[in-house]
Amino acid sequence: MNTTLRRLASVVMVMFLALMVSTTWIQFFHADELNSDTRNIRSIYAEYGRARGPIVVGGEAVALSKPVDDEFGYQREYTNGKLYSPLTGFFSLANGTTAIEHAENDYLNGQADALWVDRLQNLLTGSDPEGSSVELTIDPKAQKAAWDALGDQEGAVVALDPKTGAVLAMVSKPSFDPNDLASHSTKKAGQAYTDLLNDDDEPLVNRATSWNPPPGSTFKLVTTAAALESGDYTPDTVIDAPSSYTLTGTNTQVGNFAGTSCASSGKMTLADALRISCNTAFLGLGGELGADAMNEQAEKFGVGRRFEVPFSTAASQYDPDPDEMNTAQVELSGIGQGSVATTPLQVAMISAAIANGGEVMQPFSVDTVRDPQLEVVRETSPSSLGRAVSEKTAGQLTDMMKSVVESGSGTSAQIPGVTVAGKTGTAQHGDNSQPPHVWFTGFAPAEDPQVAVAVVVKNGGKLGGQATGGSVSAPIAKAVMEAVLNG
Repeated sequence: MNTTLRRLASVVMVMFLALMVSTTWIQFFHADELNSDTRNIRSIYAEYGRARGPIVVGGEAVALSKPVDDEFGYQREYTNGKLYSPLTGFFSLANGTTAIEHAENDYLNGQADALWVDRLQNLLTGSDPEGSSVELTIDPKAQKAAWDALGDQEGAVVALDPKTGAVLAMVSKPSFDPNDLASHSTKKAGQAYTDLLNDDDEPLVNRATSWNPPPGSTFKLVTTAAALESGDYTPDTVIDAPSSYTLTGTNTQVGNFAGTSCASSGKMTLADALRISCNTAFLGLGGELGADAMNEQAEKFGVGRRFEVPFSTAASQYDPDPDEMNTAQVELSGIGQGSVATTPLQVAMISAAIANGGEVMQPFSVDTVRDPQLEVVRETSPSSLGRAVSEKTAGQLTDMMKSVVESGSGTSAQIPGVTVAGKTGTAQHGDNSQPPHVWFTGFAPAEDPQVAVAVVVKNGGKLGGQATGGSVSAPIAKAVMEAVLNG
């Protein structure tokens, strides 16, 4: 009898041990998985039942949670929702989170590891848990200037601090109102999201970081950088600039803007070719430099990389496999066409690197995170991604870009009393049946850069097929640079 009882007791003990191990395994090792499961209604109530931290721009909350009298407890609200939605994203019961709301979720909801002291204090005092505030690097005046200057045109604007990589402005149009997605009615929020997804204008796409149009002539900065870095060229080197250029191995002829001739002699200096944005000169230069040199230079500026700002961006591209590029494609890459595709953020980074003496800085949009007692729990320190060009080359490029604004294709970016460096771009795309996308990128003041900017307007914006980067995008860039410089 004792033997039977001992066996039974052993079996019961093993079963209890198995139960404890199983419970511990589920509650500890699978806690995050269970908490994030959309079927776990308790985690949803817990998430919405605490005061989520604000997202702050210039000392003012652009996203905040207010107490409401319903089963959730707090309602997320967005001030100037459309203006800041490319950055804030949304926090939605029905549709999840995006952008800053997603990337900084653990701090905003108060569950980050760095906030364990706050959570312990709340537990001991019985206080309701609160999230941390996330302060952005955005300059509200620059953001508003970019929004207003872009108007009802489709496109994007990015402004950076060249010395640190801080994002000073990020505007994408058309935009959306995240308040529509923050509704506690899952039916209304779900329908709003469906409507946005089905909108042909794709308002949910952040065109500043997730759109990769061809950069057109703004990419001539990369071509010029590759030439100067090779040691075989200087700004005064005379290069071929024919009235038209036949792509190697084809019968395709490429001309200059409006069919003009760059120089009666068919030759001009590299500096003058950049100043007036001579296509034929840069087609030949791209071919001379070759795919390897062009791709290497593009990669040094960051092309081909994704960036966490802190939400993830799309990667720009020179070409997925430069070894497979034929000579004609390499020639086209010299003017930012063919297989070249870049985000506006990437183009802004190219100008910012030149402005920063050749050093590329990691872009970031979160400056400081503060706990509910306003103590700093995290602060972003600028970090370098490496050197794109030498200081000498950066200085030469700066002088060449100054001439673009002083007397070349970018005169509309001039700011009285301020020296501006820049480059225009007019990019064909698709089957060329649509008007070109128009670009401007640059920085100011050229002698002590405080802001670098990139602007792209889809399909020529208000001027359509008559648009150029100088006529449409340069004035937008000017407005943003002035906003930053005037403080």
